[in-house]
Amino acid sequence: MEPKLKNYLHLHFIVFIWGFTAVLGKLITIDALPLVWYRMLLATLCVLGFIFYRRYNLKVSRKMLFSLIFTGVIIALHWVTFFGAIKASNVSVALATMSTGAFFTALIEPFWYKRKMLAYEIVFGLVVIFGLYIIFKVDAQYVKGIILALISALLSAIFSLMNGKLIQKERPSVISFYELLSGAVFLTLYLVFKGDINQELLKISSTDLLYIFILASVCTAYAFIASVKLLKYISPYTVMLTVNLEPVYGIILAFFIFGNSEKMGPLFYLGGAIIISTVIANGIVKNRRRIKKATIE
Repeated sequence: MEPKLKNYLHLHFIVFIWGFTAVLGKLITIDALPLVWYRMLLATLCVLGFIFYRRYNLKVSRKMLFSLIFTGVIIALHWVTFFGAIKASNVSVALATMSTGAFFTALIEPFWYKRKMLAYEIVFGLVVIFGLYIIFKVDAQYVKGIILALISALLSAIFSLMNGKLIQKERPSVISFYELLSGAVFLTLYLVFKGDINQELLKISSTDLLYIFILASVCTAYAFIASVKLLKYISPYTVMLTVNLEPVYGIILAFFIFGNSEKMGPLFYLGGAIIISTVIANGIVKNRRRIKKATIE
């Protein structure tokens, strides 16, 4: 299989896993903050085990460490707001609003990489939002969930751009370890400050623990390392735009698991077609620009 195609297929598989993450977030009964705390702690241990198995060196420069700590805090806040959005609304609304991450990335990426803003990136981002608007006409009762999901989408765009630079200097697993550990430490300090580190926090059902383990190992440790590694070969904007398929995958899964509470109407398929078409169009345009640039050079 061609390496480029293999990377894109791998990206879609990861996005599918992220769609399942939202389903797990709804299945898990504990609140968003302790959920993310457990997730980051367990995921840190999983990644550390992988690093020891591969015998990678964990030593990084002081500058790199500070960057990883900051990014880890951003990721922790992203996940807390993401699961908070699911708890405040539902899987469909949270995932749909999260797809605005592509639009945020299109706005931020040119400044981040010090290049000119490309008109088609803004257009594609807006088209995705339009597709999502067609799919979901959200009631006023979901306003809190929408606001939390928008914040989460912005944070997602920021840490994707940060990891796009960090991956050029360090191994994906080492980046993931320090970011997950930093996020876990940050949330632990917050819980200590609030006085929430107690027996109540440690009381968790076996079912929730199983779901959190799947969330931490498959949906976090594996998907996190793999997604960071893919940033070596795929631009952050393309990654974020492809992540817009997460609501499609997630809502299909939610429909089969939760039944009528996640039932999709005809407009879903129209909106989904618009999103998928935008992802394909983005790949075609970027490929043509790359070929044109290579021909000129």
